[in-house]
Amino acid sequence: MEVVVGPEHCTPPDSGSAVTIGAYDGVHLGHRHLLAELRRRAAPPPLTSTVVTFDRHPATVVRPQSAPLLLTDLDQKLELLASTGVDRTVVVPFDEARAAETAEDFVLEVLVGALGARLVVVGEDFHFGHRRAGNVALLGEMGARHGFEVVGFPLEHDAARRAVSSTRIRQLLADGDVAGAAELLGRPHQVRGLVVHGDGRGGPELGYPTANVTLPDELARPGEGIYACWYERPDGSVHPAAVSLGRRPTFHAAGSPVLEAFLLDFDGDLYAEPARVSFVARLREERRFDSTEALVRQMNDDVAAARAALTTASR
Repeated sequence: MEVVVGPEHCTPPDSGSAVTIGAYDGVHLGHRHLLAELRRRAAPPPLTSTVVTFDRHPATVVRPQSAPLLLTDLDQKLELLASTGVDRTVVVPFDEARAAETAEDFVLEVLVGALGARLVVVGEDFHFGHRRAGNVALLGEMGARHGFEVVGFPLEHDAARRAVSSTRIRQLLADGDVAGAAELLGRPHQVRGLVVHGDGRGGPELGYPTANVTLPDELARPGEGIYACWYERPDGSVHPAAVSLGRRPTFHAAGSPVLEAFLLDFDGDLYAEPARVSFVARLREERRFDSTEALVRQMNDDVAAARAALTTASR
């Protein structure tokens, strides 16, 4: 997949583009069905299948006080988009000037000028441009004038007829329902961060050395609890892990949540490495123990439960 940063650096393909536009946070199953439709419709002419997305969530500029936590950072989003088989992704820097741009100007600059759009496929509830004034109807009107077809794609629903959306996935994660989130994502939710030094208590005192992984504040994470996870190292190796995500109430009266990962059947130095942690199953809630011995007994059970949960889980 070709990645272009900024529409000004795009050259319209000779045969034209089939384009979709959106934040594509999470690249969940709803997104994937729309992208499959884009590729299907792009195939006969053929057109260059193109995703137009943004370098940050537009809400961080338009309404920063209520901007949602992100399911994916930009790097992971681009990796996931590449896995769908689209030909090109155009990353549009989103700032106050872009937020003030009219929907009509966006269409002329990006869809017509930069991409030579011949087909635009978006969700039927899609809105864009200043004050979200642009919609599928406006795209259709402009498409009739500038030579591109517009398809408003119906929202994807699960078996219970509930919409598959990034908002719903965030709520499932906040509730600790990582299995439910994985069903809508089409994969386990993954967080990425750097391994740093912690309290140094895990190995010497508890017998369970852990990797403390720092997480960016803007990324969504599951609710506090104990989880079975896959832990990926920079060399691509993937290890089963029991993960605590919480405030460690047995040793701390207060504080911010910390992600601590114990890698099963692993002995090595992880400090200063980037880590990718994928959440497979929630094992229990976080709670305070009256003694170190009681905590260790529970940790023994947690590791056994994580091993069992991951035995049949795909990576």
